[in-house]
Amino acid sequence: MKNQYETVFILTPVLSEAQMKEAVQKFKDFLAEKKAEMVHEEHWGLKKLAIPSRKNQPGSIIFLNLLPKANLFRNLSWNSKGTNVLCVF
Repeated sequence: MKNQYETVFILTPVLSEAQMKEAVQKFKDFLAEKKAEMVHEEHWGLKKLAIPSRKNQPGSIIFLNLLPKANLFRNLSWNSKGTNVLCVF
C-alpha cells in the first residue's frame, strides 16, 4: 500500500479565478510529470495567514491529497518563481 501525502499551497490573493485555476493546473501538471496520482483536491478559499508571506496577509489556500512515486520528495524542485504561489508545504 502506498503512502498518501497531503500538500497545501497558498496563492497570492490578487489572482483572478482564471489565474488561480491556471496556477493550480501548473502544479498538478508538475506532479503528474513526477508520476504522482491525485486523490483529492479542495479549494479552501481566501484565508487570513497567521504569518504574512511576501507581505501578503491573506492567501488562497489549495489542499491536495496525492499518491507520489517513492522518489518525488527527494527530487522535488518545483520552481515557483514567476508564479503567484506564496508557499508550498
